[in-house]
Amino acid sequence: MLWMSCLPAASLFLLLLPCLPAQDGGGNEQSTDVISAWEGGSFSITCPMNGSQNQVGMYLTAIRQNLNVIYVPKQKPPNINPAFAERIEYSKEGENFRITLHRLQESDSKIYVCSAMVKINAHHKDLYGKTTIVVVKAKSSRALEQSPLYANPEQGQSVSITCVLKSSPEDEGLFLLRTQVQPGTVLYVSNLNLSRVSPAFASRLEYSREGNRIEITLHNLQEEDSDNYVCAEDVANSPLLSASGTMVLVREVEQACKKSSWNLYVLFVVVALLFCSLVCCTLYRVDV
Repeated sequence: MLWMSCLPAASLFLLLLPCLPAQDGGGNEQSTDVISAWEGGSFSITCPMNGSQNQVGMYLTAIRQNLNVIYVPKQKPPNINPAFAERIEYSKEGENFRITLHRLQESDSKIYVCSAMVKINAHHKDLYGKTTIVVVKAKSSRALEQSPLYANPEQGQSVSITCVLKSSPEDEGLFLLRTQVQPGTVLYVSNLNLSRVSPAFASRLEYSREGNRIEITLHNLQEEDSDNYVCAEDVANSPLLSASGTMVLVREVEQACKKSSWNLYVLFVVVALLFCSLVCCTLYRVDV
C-alpha cells in the first residue's frame, strides 16, 4: 500500500513542477528549510564554511537534544558522533560543507542547526546559521493522526486540517509543515499556546485547540498553496513525531468559468440554429 500513499504526492509534484520558483543562489544562512524523507532513505544538509581567519570549525547539531552530529575543524579531519558514524557522508563543495545521512530512522526526525565556531579575542563563540527541520516518515505506523488525507478546493475556498497529538499538551509544540512543492513552516504552536505563522498565511490562517486535538483552517487558498501539509509534534527529549499529511490541490476557478462559457456558447449556437430554421420556414410559407 506504500506506493499508493506516495502516488498523490508524486502526482502533485509533477503537476506543479512548472510552477516551482527558481533557486536563489545567494541563500540566507538564517533561513529554515524543511526536508521530508522516507524511513530508510537519506537527506543532505549543506553548511557554510567561510574563509574567515576567525572561523575555527563548523558544527551540525540536533538543537533540541543538544546533540552534535558532526564537527568539522578548519584544518583537521571531521569528528563524527559514533551514533551516526556508519551512516554519514561528508564532502567539501567550495566554501560549503555537504553532510548526507543515510538509512534514515524515525529517531532522525529532528531540528538541525549549522553553527560556525569562531575565535574572538582568544574566546570561542558559536554563530548559529541555517536551521533544517527533518521529518522522517515511517513506512508502517504513524505517530500522529491527521485528516483529511486529501483536499481539492477551488481558489478562494478554505481547507480545515485536524491533528490529534499523542503526548500531553504541556509537553509538546506543534508544527504544520509544507513538505513537497515549497517546503517550509506554516504554523508553530508552543506548549504555552504561543504561535508563529508564516507571512504567506498571516491573514489566512486560524486554529483552535481542545486538549490533544488541533484544527487548523487555511482560508482564501490560491494555486500556489497546493502542497502536502504535515503535522509534526515537537516533544522534549524525543524526535519529531509526524503524521501522514494532507495533500491539498487547489483548483483554478477559471476552469468552471470556461465550462460555463462553453455551455453558453453551445446554447447560443442551438438558439441561433433554431432561429434560422424558423426564419427559413416562415419564408418558405410566404413563397408558397
